[in-house]
Amino acid sequence: MQQGSGILTPRQRRLAWLGFLLAALQAPVAARLVSDGSWLFSLCVALMVATVILADDTKRRQPEGAGAD
Repeated sequence: MQQGSGILTPRQRRLAWLGFLLAALQAPVAARLVSDGSWLFSLCVALMVATVILADDTKRRQPEGAGAD
């Protein structure tokens, strides 16, 4: 059984992980330094990038011909 290819290229996948880590690390730092709730934007961006990474993982784990109906 072969693995399917994901929606991201390997380079895009590495950049997505880097973006996720940077946004996830920046949110608590901004929460400490900024008095308003703008740090929530970083959290939302990190969650959206994590969703794309999870969708890519799911697509990669499907067999090659699955979902082509």
